[in-house]
Amino acid sequence: MEQIYGLKGKRVWVAGHSGMVGSALLRRLEGEGCITLTESRETLDLTRQNQVEQWVAQNRPHAVFMAAANVGGILANDRLPVPFLYDNLAMALNVIRAAAQSGVEKLLFLGSSCIYPKLAPQPIAEDGLLAGPLEPTNEWYAIAKIAGLKLCQAYRRQHGCDFISAMPTNLYGPNDNFDLSSSHVIPALMRKAHEAKVNSEREMVIWGSGSPRREFLHVDDAADALVHVVTHYSGESHVNVGCGEDLTILELAGKIANVVGYRGRLATDPTKPDGAPRKLLDITKLTSLGWRPKIGLDEGLASTYQWYLDNAPRETEETIASGLPPSVASTLLREMLE
Repeated sequence: MEQIYGLKGKRVWVAGHSGMVGSALLRRLEGEGCITLTESRETLDLTRQNQVEQWVAQNRPHAVFMAAANVGGILANDRLPVPFLYDNLAMALNVIRAAAQSGVEKLLFLGSSCIYPKLAPQPIAEDGLLAGPLEPTNEWYAIAKIAGLKLCQAYRRQHGCDFISAMPTNLYGPNDNFDLSSSHVIPALMRKAHEAKVNSEREMVIWGSGSPRREFLHVDDAADALVHVVTHYSGESHVNVGCGEDLTILELAGKIANVVGYRGRLATDPTKPDGAPRKLLDITKLTSLGWRPKIGLDEGLASTYQWYLDNAPRETEETIASGLPPSVASTLLREMLE
């Protein structure tokens, strides 16, 4: 499909560049001939409207990838509903408004497949949005992402801004979060399998029944898809980003155990929440734009485990007033996995 927006020579701001998706976007954009703009969270607080508006006005990006967010797994979402709703909402509203005010040519807002109803028909097409109740374990994050998506649509309708949104499936890869209290399923299972192997444990317990089905996309594939969407798509509807295939959590755990070399028993804990029974995205719109994934799950898991071995996880030194342990407090760091 023919490109409709070129990034060559453009000033491109990657908001959330230190997170998993943001760092993958920086790697991908190296081949686009553009000038990438980044700013650390120590010098730019995206939850502060005046800071964001001043920074955007001074740096004048032509294009924006809004990949900044507070993210985490089921446990973190349950324990920290305020930052998952407030911080994500504030960051989305501030970046999108500042981009509109400064005349940004193109903006991509990054959301998540958790925006869809818990019991949405499978695979989930873009028009499944708001068709039913959300999954309660991550509704705080989902509501913030839905609001950002809708604000992009509102600016497009009212002011003609070329702002689009992409909703990726579960992502994994380099720079993922391996904190067991706040991580998503792949890094959590990978770390548990690794520690079970190192400690010669005879059994590894998986949260939930193991029966929910999930779709996974390597973050480098996701970054490639997001750049492709920015350069090949302009429309009010958001675009699903996935691989079009899923597997059960128990099957995933088996693959991860094989990659790690853990030979013990895999046990499930049905007392822990499962989340939605299935989340498989319909990627017809994405493939119609001429994009398909390149990294298979087995290959991606192997490279991610090697990254984990090369970058041993360290507990955050951050603490928060609520008294939660540092492993949970780490979710307050503004990183983008998804």
